[in-house]
Amino acid sequence: MSDSTAKHTRSEPRILAVANQKGGVGKTTTAINLATALAACGEKVLIIDLDPQANATTGLGLDHDESRRTVYEVLHASSEIDDIVLPSRVPNLDILPSSVELSGAELELVNLPQRDRRLAEALLRSSRAWDYILIDCPPALGLLTVNALVAAHALVVPLQAEFYALEGLSHLLKTVERVRQTLNPDLELQGVVLTMFDSRNNLCNMVADDVRAFLGERVYETVIPRNVRVSEAPSHGKPVLLYDLRCAGSQAYLHLAREVLRREGRALPTEALAS
Repeated sequence: MSDSTAKHTRSEPRILAVANQKGGVGKTTTAINLATALAACGEKVLIIDLDPQANATTGLGLDHDESRRTVYEVLHASSEIDDIVLPSRVPNLDILPSSVELSGAELELVNLPQRDRRLAEALLRSSRAWDYILIDCPPALGLLTVNALVAAHALVVPLQAEFYALEGLSHLLKTVERVRQTLNPDLELQGVVLTMFDSRNNLCNMVADDVRAFLGERVYETVIPRNVRVSEAPSHGKPVLLYDLRCAGSQAYLHLAREVLRREGRALPTEALAS
């Protein structure tokens, strides 16, 4: 891991892309709840919903509104982030919403100048002060995800402990390396978090061992357990930390936030994250 994480100061936001090209691995759930946990620690956080499914938007309690301007307009430079960002029901947590319109952005951006830097340039134009910006990427390695990786300082990878986990991770890391070589040399892997983990499942344990052997300390100690309360929370438009703070899933995300802050050189005392 590079030393750049230790250089994070409050003068500029630390941008983390939450990405995995495979769907159903807990990517949006991790983005929402990690953002909520960081906000609970007193950090000012923005979550950018870069997924056309807009699950992070609805998961934070915003309904579908066709008249609302979204990240789609930001990528087309017809609106600025500061004019569109909305507060969530979580203190210290704002959201740049998405919409189904974003599904056409891959094709529309191809012929635009700086097509892979549209989000990065928009963030540079923002005058708002956040400590952390989390980008919830779509489950694909297309132009939207490339925009996130170009804008980001580091990558957080939610990974379900299943048979093809390492193969998918390998594809993602190859994409990250290409982005590093051509577009964003400072991009680093902040960490890999194992999600929907069932310690009673032998396959889960075997995959976890393989991932840790492959990536070592870049895999977070925290694992996110398979938990029904985590699954229920989005239907109520809430992060699980608001839905049921004391459940195993909420506590895991609080521990994950503590690990992230420690890697960023901003560790908090244990009691700051106590339930």
